[in-house]
Amino acid sequence: MQIDILKKEDLTPEIQLRVNQLFKQLAPHLKPLNLKQVLRDGNQVTIALCKEEDEILGMASLCEYQAISGKKGWIEDVVVDENARGKGIGRKLMEKLLEISKEKELAELLLFTGHHRLPAMALYESLGFKLRKSGLYFIKNP
Repeated sequence: MQIDILKKEDLTPEIQLRVNQLFKQLAPHLKPLNLKQVLRDGNQVTIALCKEEDEILGMASLCEYQAISGKKGWIEDVVVDENARGKGIGRKLMEKLLEISKEKELAELLLFTGHHRLPAMALYESLGFKLRKSGLYFIKNP
């Protein structure tokens, strides 16, 4: 099992298909973007993939941005294939993103997870993430 960073030049139709399949396990109601669009120049995103042989078992993304309050990262799309859970893949993906965030000198990492995702919440807390006592608001543009 290894953690690789997906590069735009490494994209294949098979990788796109597998990422779409994983994303469907995470958010079946959403349509994933094409990875070429996600990895385009200027979009500050790092996608970590957990591979075993040629099989992609999990993924996680780190999106970077700068605000007046500092350089920050937002972790998105953390998912491990339902048939590979319980093997530490989520932890390995998160540790890789934490390592990258330190290299990039991000002052803060944020993430959101649903309250029903108890194993994910336990993982994040074990890695040092704290639940913030503030509200997360959103609006969908039409």
